[in-house]
Amino acid sequence: MKKILIIEDDNLIVKILDFILKREGYETFIAKDGNDGIAKISEILPDLIITDVMMPYKSGLEITGYAKKNFPKIPVIIVSALGKEDSTVIEGFKLGVDDFIAKPFNPIELVLRVKRFV
Repeated sequence: MKKILIIEDDNLIVKILDFILKREGYETFIAKDGNDGIAKISEILPDLIITDVMMPYKSGLEITGYAKKNFPKIPVIIVSALGKEDSTVIEGFKLGVDDFIAKPFNPIELVLRVKRFV
């Protein structure tokens, strides 16, 4: 079973992502802040990381930088309310983010994007 680490501080988004991904047969792990997310990356070695940009303690960009430096083969998807042209999202792509999904997201689109990587 493929493992997906969800790093998100919004409980509603966590529940939605968790429900959708479990329904598709993925094993999910949850981190509610950036520090916990970084710790869980090396602990779990997920097949995919889904992270928000705006997080307590460490941002999604810091998480991406850590993941790409230490585990370059793990794909990272950013889920954010920021627009695609936002400088933060552009910075994420420079750090190696593999994909971006805007909030609110379409569950079918989310699943299709996840399946590209795992």
